[in-house]
Amino acid sequence: MKKITGEAVYNADLYLRLSDDDGDKMESNSIKNQREFITEFLKSMPEIRIHAERKDDGFSGVDFFRPGIQEVLQDVRSGAVNCVVVKDLSRLGRNYIETGKVLQEFADHDVRFIAINDGYDTANLQGQASTILLPIKNLMNDSYSRDISVKIRSHLEVKKRKGEFVGAFAAYGYLKSPDNKNKLIVDDYAAAIVQDIFRWKLDGMSQQGIADRLNTDGVLCPAAYKRSLGMKYVSGFKRNPQSKWSAVAVGRILKNPLYIGVMVQGKTGRPNYKIKKLLDKPPEEWISVTDTHEPIISEVDFKTVNGLLQADTRIATQQKTVYPFAGLLFCADCKQNMIRKTVPANGKKYFYYTCSTNRADRRMCSTHSISEALLMDTVRDSIHAYLETVLSIEKTLQFIAALPAENVEAQKIDRQLDKLKADYEQTMRFKMSAYENFVDHLLSEAEFKQYQRVYTEKCEAIAAAITRRQQELDAINNAGTAQNEWIAHFKSFRNVDVMERKSLVKIIERIYVHEGNRIEVIFKHQNEYRAAVLYIEQHMKNRDVPGKKEAV
Repeated sequence: MKKITGEAVYNADLYLRLSDDDGDKMESNSIKNQREFITEFLKSMPEIRIHAERKDDGFSGVDFFRPGIQEVLQDVRSGAVNCVVVKDLSRLGRNYIETGKVLQEFADHDVRFIAINDGYDTANLQGQASTILLPIKNLMNDSYSRDISVKIRSHLEVKKRKGEFVGAFAAYGYLKSPDNKNKLIVDDYAAAIVQDIFRWKLDGMSQQGIADRLNTDGVLCPAAYKRSLGMKYVSGFKRNPQSKWSAVAVGRILKNPLYIGVMVQGKTGRPNYKIKKLLDKPPEEWISVTDTHEPIISEVDFKTVNGLLQADTRIATQQKTVYPFAGLLFCADCKQNMIRKTVPANGKKYFYYTCSTNRADRRMCSTHSISEALLMDTVRDSIHAYLETVLSIEKTLQFIAALPAENVEAQKIDRQLDKLKADYEQTMRFKMSAYENFVDHLLSEAEFKQYQRVYTEKCEAIAAAITRRQQELDAINNAGTAQNEWIAHFKSFRNVDVMERKSLVKIIERIYVHEGNRIEVIFKHQNEYRAAVLYIEQHMKNRDVPGKKEAV
């Protein structure tokens, strides 16, 4: 462009931009300041008339799909303006490549571009200095944006790993603490709704049934509830125009470990500072921290519900709840689920369960048919028998823990632990002494490495022995105490109807149906049960051997 004369007239767009994402926090970069700065500058340039002010308040300079800059480009392409004025080049953008494209488009349309603070004016270029300086400044702005992005990401990464909440809005059931925005506190009203959702699921209701009940009761869905509290909430999920609860919304709550005090963040991210679209990350890259806030749901209920969500719990037509054994009943041979059949006879309806594989192809498996009435009675008897066994185990463990010999055994292990810890400390001192002798040239490098290898192996062996003996001591100290949480769990069902679905899903892992009306019930906490039985058997075995000496 040739140097202008005082007679030329320019119609100009003023472009203003501010973004915290780019680190634009100084008052000097505020929209108001940019406006006043440019306006004052143009007072000395009567040939420039202001056509319009275009601005992007709260938009990163890396992204060129900003509404304000798009309006500028539209004015340029339509011929409405032939001049664009910014405070400095960084206001136009911080993406080296995209900023260069925009400047090239200005040149293609013979549009004058002025970056005041950079002393750049395409109508008054002096030699090649300004032409060379512009891409350098453009690249510096891009680099600055990249550095800011790295710093922000690193800062947020540290917060996430410390278990601090960094989201814009707390999940339904929680609020941001007014004293610490990175801390979640329980929202009593919404938390009660979350507890109802989990309770209804345990009672056998489907996600859609729960959603229907919430809508009937007039309970606001999470998005509507947040807006009712005055939050400017916009969900990333597809919005229901009627703002109603849905089966999907209920499912998200049932699967969210936040409700047991586990903070999971970092599920999505941006590949780099130039890409604004969030992409899903694999689960192994998520950041999960436990005990970061007060739980709303017990861990037992959460695990039980999520076990049910993975099972086949389809409901019958016109029903709101699943059948009591849905998701629990399986064929003992093919391990596929059993399905419920209705058989009418003599004006009555009888219910049976049969193998789903057999129903699809009779050649693949047999029917394993069992009546629902017989199944109910057999399962009830199995549960009562199992509860009695658990109570017997508890009494035996308490008896063993009270025996003098057990106290003697505990004292013996205590003494062994003290000796092992003393040996470990002594070996570490020897290891350090070898290093000091090497530094003082009293040992050769080969001798030093040999000592290091020997002492390291001895330390590892002693540490392993300490761990084993400590586990044995813990087993003795914890036997028959309140720390046997699995026993307390089963005892809590002694005085309730164990055939209600909410009880069945908490007690039973699976039920296998064999041919001949025989069933096999797999109860929860099988590992703990087997460990307790093994402990009792080992104790009795040691006591039954005549003249058995204590192992050293």
